[in-house]
Amino acid sequence: MYPVYYHHPWQSGVLPVSWNHPYWEPYWFLPYSHLHTRWEGGRNHIELKDYGPHPLAINIDEAAKQNPNYRTALWTGNHLQVTLMSIPVGGDIGLEIHPDTDQFLRIEEGHGLVQMGPRRDRLDYQVRLNDDFAVMVPAGTWHNIINIGNEPLKLYSIYAPPHHPRGTVHKTKAQATAEERHHS
Repeated sequence: MYPVYYHHPWQSGVLPVSWNHPYWEPYWFLPYSHLHTRWEGGRNHIELKDYGPHPLAINIDEAAKQNPNYRTALWTGNHLQVTLMSIPVGGDIGLEIHPDTDQFLRIEEGHGLVQMGPRRDRLDYQVRLNDDFAVMVPAGTWHNIINIGNEPLKLYSIYAPPHHPRGTVHKTKAQATAEERHHS
């Protein structure tokens, strides 16, 4: 019924992996290990750090909600980066453009407003955002996300290619702005 390399109907045609190989030892049962999570007050607390470029499976919703920083790099690879963001009430990401970087953002908690456009003074595209909204920003597009709610706006962002140095942690927007000016 199924080709020889299928063991079960739900498996793809991928050859089996030797999980006993030393490469995988640090990642075995990763969600339950001390490497990045611990139980705190009946809730799974995720250690927020840059895990890239190693394999990672993580509850991104929980990670985004637990992030207290303006920006925390969660995973940085050679071609992709995932950052967590927490925008305070009344705050924003700040009007920006990435000439060579496409960006995906997903709202996990809170209410926001996204503004995008071809020029800094022409942000024709505006949409109100809630939990579970996703925003795709093409390279070369001016954009900003403003927290219009009464709680911190929790989101994550995916850049391709990476936009921030590996291990980036900015506690505040002011710190992020100062470091970006320093690296420019």
